[in-house]
Amino acid sequence: MRRSDLGEFEEVVLLTVAALSPGAYSVAIAEELEQETGRPVSTGAVHAALQRLEQKGYLRSEMGEATAERGGRRKRFFTVTALGGRVLNEVHDVRTRLWDRIVPTIRLEWR
Repeated sequence: MRRSDLGEFEEVVLLTVAALSPGAYSVAIAEELEQETGRPVSTGAVHAALQRLEQKGYLRSEMGEATAERGGRRKRFFTVTALGGRVLNEVHDVRTRLWDRIVPTIRLEWR
């Protein structure tokens, strides 16, 4: 499995891109992560993770159209590649197998 080069933050960024596609761009990703985790997420950290994920081939990006709301600047939109999707599936499978091995009564005690 290739998972060894995917950190936890990169994993949640990659998942968030998949969830927000086709409208996934850095500010929206940071806002979604803050909403889901209840913790502050810096746009700079998201930018860095997006760049690493794109270099690894898990994401691709393209520039959107210029908008008046951004003073004529364009947004960079991200989508998950086939390789990125396979990595997400592998991560999901590993986590599911491990969760399935935990006895349900123990899981209830943690709530």
